[in-house]
Amino acid sequence: MDTSRTKDFRVAIVGGGVCGLTCAIALAKKGVPVDVFESAGEFLEIGAGVGLGPNSVRILRGLGVFEDVLAKSTDPDLNMNAFRFISGYEGHEVLYDNPLPKEDCGIGILRFAFLNALVGHFDKSKAHFHKRCTNVTPSAQNPSRLVLAFADGTTYEADLVIGADGIRSSVRSIVTGRPSDANLSFSNTIAYRALVSWDQLKDKGLKTDLTKGMTCFAGKGRHIIVYPINGGKTINVVAFVTNMDGDIPVGNGKLPLGAQWVCDAPKDELLSKYEEFGSDIKTLLSCVRKSSKWSIHIVYPPLESYVNGRIALVGDSAHAMRTHLGAGAGQGLEDGYVLSHLLGHPSANANNLEQVLQVYDGVRRPRAQEIWERTARTGEIYEGFTKDLTYNWECVWHHDLDGDIQAAVKQLEEAGVF
Repeated sequence: MDTSRTKDFRVAIVGGGVCGLTCAIALAKKGVPVDVFESAGEFLEIGAGVGLGPNSVRILRGLGVFEDVLAKSTDPDLNMNAFRFISGYEGHEVLYDNPLPKEDCGIGILRFAFLNALVGHFDKSKAHFHKRCTNVTPSAQNPSRLVLAFADGTTYEADLVIGADGIRSSVRSIVTGRPSDANLSFSNTIAYRALVSWDQLKDKGLKTDLTKGMTCFAGKGRHIIVYPINGGKTINVVAFVTNMDGDIPVGNGKLPLGAQWVCDAPKDELLSKYEEFGSDIKTLLSCVRKSSKWSIHIVYPPLESYVNGRIALVGDSAHAMRTHLGAGAGQGLEDGYVLSHLLGHPSANANNLEQVLQVYDGVRRPRAQEIWERTARTGEIYEGFTKDLTYNWECVWHHDLDGDIQAAVKQLEEAGVF
């Protein structure tokens, strides 16, 4: 942290996943004192691989952490250099093939490897574990400050709180004034996640090369996304099955009482979902040794605001979305990037934090919700099994985030806040 310009306010981030930790690193680099409170006993990410598009890569480069992320991926360079859409049915017709220019390349990486790369850039003395946040209230001594209460009976006082605690966010309920699950909905989509050895797939006679960027095998009501990680030695597999009947609107479908959102999936169950798919898919899935079944939930209905007073939401706690554009992690990184630039601005201080957060909400909520809606539409294209795949990622990858920051600062200047 640049102590020559340390701010007169302190930030507490609830949640130490990739979104919360990236936000913390960005704030610290701007001279904002920040502590991270994580409910687990260590920095921990669940799930297998994560895809980071060029918008995420630019943010990571700007924070000075990208080279370490790349090193942890064990890839010599960006490995998401093509997007291909192939029929899941026998013959595996190529529907759309889009090699990417260098500036549009991204990276696939194991989630825990990504997080491990970030950990080295954050002051470990500012990380607090086994801290499950249960409430945030105004301080009795100074109502302009906030007191975080934790399940272990401890408390912590800060000037501003950021909820980066994921889709089951406890901070979200404090922002909305409603139960946390009031804005949670089952997306009517199941995802089976697995990792498969590329050498094993080659030995089994797989014909499609899965080491050249992202490949989508499309079919009616289901599709499979695969991309390389671990230096191309491992293929990340995410197999989707969606209720395409249209008789259960999103938000109305519920899991059986007591059903877990994430559980182990029997191999026979996974294979049965793709019986109609072609030989390459059967080969791919036959090589899966262990898979997990995820009932994809989203933030819906969308939040009316990402902020309340001096409390703000970032990432999945604010706008958990479907995964079809691979944009969820990137939107969380964008949240933290914008917020760090506004809170790190020379004119930001303990007296204008609420106004700064209001402008953050005005910038980020329309942007994130646009991507949320486009992601839903993309899933319909994949599983509608059409050749209308000219849809592109322009709005995701090439959005002028620095322009958003400049517009936000101008708004604060015109309002006399900055």
